[in-house]
Amino acid sequence: MKKTRGAKSVKTQSTPAVRASISFPPGLYETLEDIAKQKKVSLAWVVRDAAEKYVADRAAEARRQGLQ
Repeated sequence: MKKTRGAKSVKTQSTPAVRASISFPPGLYETLEDIAKQKKVSLAWVVRDAAEKYVADRAAEARRQGLQ
């Protein structure tokens, strides 16, 4: 389900999110902040997006290794 707020579409969550506290090296944190500003999203969104892509890549790699 999506809600529309102005010109942007916002995805609503069907299950509650789990909060995590993560420490980053200063340079990485600054880079993540820059990415968030460029994309006009929150730093949390950037981190979630990166984590989802990482998990998908790992799953794809596991499938490839299972097929060989």
